[in-house]
Amino acid sequence: MAITKYTLRTPTYSPWRDLATVQNRLAGLFEDSARARSWAPSVNVSESKDGLTLTAELPGLSQENVSIELENNVLTISGEKTEPVTEGDAEQRFHVCERGYGAFRRAFTVPWTVDGEGIVATFESGVLTVLLPKAAEAKGRTIEIAKN
Repeated sequence: MAITKYTLRTPTYSPWRDLATVQNRLAGLFEDSARARSWAPSVNVSESKDGLTLTAELPGLSQENVSIELENNVLTISGEKTEPVTEGDAEQRFHVCERGYGAFRRAFTVPWTVDGEGIVATFESGVLTVLLPKAAEAKGRTIEIAKN
C-alpha cells in the first residue's frame, strides 16, 4: 500500500489583490451614492400621422421647475427636483433611500420634418406632454446645373 504525503500550502500574500478588493468596495460605495442622488425622468415618444408626442414622468415637480428648449433640431428638457426639507432632518436616519433628487437633462434629436414653431407643451399631474407637429411636406424640384 502506497502512502501519499500531502503538503499544506499557505497562500502567498499579494498586496495587489488587497488593493483591488478595496478599490472594488470603494467604487461600489460611490455608485450607490450617485444612484441615490441622481435621476432621469422616464420618457415615451410616439408618432402619429400629425406628428410626434413626447411624454415625460416628472413626479414631484411643478412646471416652474421644468425648462424646454429647441436648438439645432435638438429638444432639451431640463429641470431640478429638490429634496423636501422637514424639521429635524439632521436627526433623521434613512433605512431605505430610493427616491432620486437633483438636476436632470434629457436631449432628443428632432426630425427635420417637425415644425419647430408649432411645438406645444402641457404639464398635468406630474406628466409633461410635448406635441411636435409635422411640417407641411415640401415639394421637391429639379435643379439645373449652370453651364460655364
